[in-house]
Amino acid sequence: MIRIGIINVSDRASKGIYEDTPGQAIVATLNEYLTSPWEKEYAVIPDEQSQIEKMLIEMADEKQCCLIVTCGGTGPAKRDVTPEATEAVCDKMMPGFGELMRTTSLQSVPTAILSRQAAGIRNRTLIINLPGKPNAIRQCLDAVFPAIPYCIDLLEGPFLQCNETVIKVFRPKQ
Repeated sequence: MIRIGIINVSDRASKGIYEDTPGQAIVATLNEYLTSPWEKEYAVIPDEQSQIEKMLIEMADEKQCCLIVTCGGTGPAKRDVTPEATEAVCDKMMPGFGELMRTTSLQSVPTAILSRQAAGIRNRTLIINLPGKPNAIRQCLDAVFPAIPYCIDLLEGPFLQCNETVIKVFRPKQ
């Protein structure tokens, strides 16, 4: 079974102060993209670097997620530490993902330069940090997802089949 981790990093959502719409936006988007059956590992946690690191490690190492998508904690505020947690647990950083997400977001909002989206690899798991707003989540996933299935192939993960009428993924011809 394909397992994908989704983590909403939010002090307020983790306390139930507001609804977890960002995490649900990721699930809805992945359901549109993927035709392969998949199951989610899901968490809503506060902006605490140690908790983010612990959850990333658990989802990658114990739950064997091939992909972990986080939302929130990527801005410049003091409590925004998701990229630091991701970098702390990854073997390799994948800067192209963040660069493309910021470039794409800049077409809509000039404050996209304040976002610190990141991506990296832990063992055989691709970890991607998205912003916390549902519209930005979809915009960023639309930009980077075409490369995600092939990246997971290169990590010797499961083969992700996608709905080509929704998202066109790239895999080199064999």
